[in-house]
Amino acid sequence: MIKVAELSKSFGAVKAVDEVSISVNKQDIFGLVGPDGAGKTTLMRMVCGLAVPDNGEVRLLGETLGKLEQARENLGYMPQRFSLYGDLTVMENINFFGSMYGLNRKTIAIRADEILALTGLNMFKERLADNLSGGMKQKLALTCSLVTRPALLVLDEPTYGVDPESRKEFWKTLYRLNREGLTILVSTPYMDEAELCTVVAFMDRGRVTAVDSPSNLKRSFRHPVLEVRVNTRDPEMFSGLAETLDYSFYGDKYRVVVDDIEVGRQAIERRLAEKNAPAASIREIPPSMEEVFISLAETEGDN
Repeated sequence: MIKVAELSKSFGAVKAVDEVSISVNKQDIFGLVGPDGAGKTTLMRMVCGLAVPDNGEVRLLGETLGKLEQARENLGYMPQRFSLYGDLTVMENINFFGSMYGLNRKTIAIRADEILALTGLNMFKERLADNLSGGMKQKLALTCSLVTRPALLVLDEPTYGVDPESRKEFWKTLYRLNREGLTILVSTPYMDEAELCTVVAFMDRGRVTAVDSPSNLKRSFRHPVLEVRVNTRDPEMFSGLAETLDYSFYGDKYRVVVDDIEVGRQAIERRLAEKNAPAASIREIPPSMEEVFISLAETEGDN
């Protein structure tokens, strides 16, 4: 569906995308994850034809540059920032967007009713876009990108800054669309959303450094992770502990990355004894996507 081969793009002295090659297959939910400035947006803009690469090739539905215009009719794009018209209603925005693709009013109305029912906006057709919540604005942008019934959907951090409940609803919609055959390329800053993708690519400093399924990426993580439950709320509990590689604090438990399980467990127990905070439990758990990508970022930074 999407094939990118050795794609590069520079802005002055900054190489935003550096010889990137990825393949998005039919009905994938392909996630791009990486820190700000990694090159995700530039890569997506080149895929959509909104930026011209310095080198490399983009294929959409098997078509190369020169024949891409027809292929792009089967591509829907939702940019990172809400880019529709705040002084138009929901339906006026959809009509405007659909007319840009040559759709007639009757076709737009039929498709809009289907998509608005799916996204839960059918009760808000006459509401001005400026008066929508952040989550509803994202749903409107999604509706506009789907009105042409594309085979491919490219989403650039579609839920950034949106509340957790709206993010969950948005992803339920994406999953339903994917089950119906839509192929999705999506970038996200949220690791829980990366878990929902069928394939994930980690991007840093313009390069893709790892591509695989979330489960395979987690299996490739080389360090044990210990979950420590304890009756304390000290976020600095394991600060400076030499036997730990990293740790994070979530409510009533810590996730501690170690080199060796037994050495790490003993060091943790000593620190808890020093703090007079005995552990309710210490057990090994699978790594999270966040731990995987922190490790990948650190590895890339060392190169």
